Parts: sequence; structure tokens; C-alpha cells
Amino acid sequence: MTQFDDREKAFEAKFAHDSELRFKAVVRRNKLLGLWAAGLMGLSAAEADAYAKMIIEADFAEAGDEDIFRKLRADFDAKKLAVTDHQIRNEMHTLLEKAMHEIAAS
Repeated sequence: MTQFDDREKAFEAKFAHDSELRFKAVVRRNKLLGLWAAGLMGLSAAEADAYAKMIIEADFAEAGDEDIFRKLRADFDAKKLAVTDHQIRNEMHTLLEKAMHEIAAS
């Protein structure tokens, strides 16, 4: 039975580790996403940093990425920027991959 218990503990530890890495990657992605959006909106460096923090915080509203998408969509619409839903979702996907690579490399 100890082999089974050891194996179960190893799977649990791997799951916890993978979940932590995923969380870190999503937070990093959200920061990058906020900086990307701030650039499109023409915000200054200080405003861009503050906006990126707002995007990170917005992600805690609900599970998944829809809360971030809605925030970006509303902000782009308020600024009357011609950014499509596809562009937002594509950038979210691309920046998540980038963030995951950065986390894995560190």
C-alpha cells in the first residue's frame, strides 16, 4: 500500500505545482494584456502600469477569462477603438503562451 500512497502523493504534489504555475502564468498574461491594451489606448507609462494592475484585479471577479474579456471590450468601446473580439481573444491566447514560456524558463 505504501507504493500506492507514495504515488498518490506524487500526483497531488504535481497537480499543486502545475496549478501554481498556471496561476502565475495567468497573472503574468493579464499584466502583459493590460500593457498591450494600454498601448492601444495611448496611456502614459504610469497609467499603463495602473491599468495593468486593474486588469489583474479584474480577473478575480469570476472564474475563467470572460471577466477580463468584458473589461477590455468595454474599455476599448469607451475609447471608440476598433479592436475586434477576435483580436482581444487572440491576444489573450498569445500572451498566455508567452507567459507560460517565461514562467517555465525562470
